[in-house]
Amino acid sequence: MKKLFAPALAVACMLGTAMPTAASARPFTQITFGVDATYPPFESLSPSGAFQGFDIDLGKAICAELKVKCVFVNQSFDGIIPALQARKFDAILSSMTVTPERAKQIDFSSEMYDEPTSLIVKKGSGLVPSAASLKGKTVGVEAGTIQETYAKTYWQPKGVNVVSYQGQDQVYADLLSGRLNASLQDSVEADYGFLKTPKGADYQIGGNVTYDPKDVLGSYIAIGVRKNEPELLKKIDWAIKEIHANGTYDKLQAKYFNFSIYNAQAAKQAP
Repeated sequence: MKKLFAPALAVACMLGTAMPTAASARPFTQITFGVDATYPPFESLSPSGAFQGFDIDLGKAICAELKVKCVFVNQSFDGIIPALQARKFDAILSSMTVTPERAKQIDFSSEMYDEPTSLIVKKGSGLVPSAASLKGKTVGVEAGTIQETYAKTYWQPKGVNVVSYQGQDQVYADLLSGRLNASLQDSVEADYGFLKTPKGADYQIGGNVTYDPKDVLGSYIAIGVRKNEPELLKKIDWAIKEIHANGTYDKLQAKYFNFSIYNAQAAKQAP
């Protein structure tokens, strides 16, 4: 989990594929992305206050294909869909998973990447991602995430204390202080944003979540766009296709990960 309209944009053609246009569509020169910059390595702020991360680089690559300016706006994740609907930015590029509930509120692009949900625990704790194991324990989640929904749907009614935070960095701070017994978040963020850092030396992944009969965890991660903006969505999807075709996507993911975060087969099967 982004555009302002103005001057004309020439039709681009790359690898035999033309950028989608419509006779009635107003040309645009800028896309403004809403991001929750507390989620490294996907989006965070550098010491100088600049946006950085895999999502940020993907957003810049999409804008480059569309030949428009790229702008990022920091927004807490629990308010990111209302802020999009209030037109504070044009799209959400903030590691947002597509779920049936979210799809009722906004539209989504084709897949950006995919990753499971994991529980982080202290080494030697023996805790695993189940209500039975976590009963009487305190688990931290970021507000507005699928992990918050999951923990409150399946674990909280069975005696697990679920605490929500405005940012993932706050979750880790309380995990390190001992206020939390575990935290629940995306697995890649957990690994690269915490476990592979000095702070995460005493922690490990207790397991990936697999039980989800109500489908609250959804499917792949994508860019969110307001309803009834099909032209913007077409342009974003076209740009995503282009950065895969020209090798940009692979170069960017190699910058952050030593494995592929993109589920190509699932993307082909997605509607």
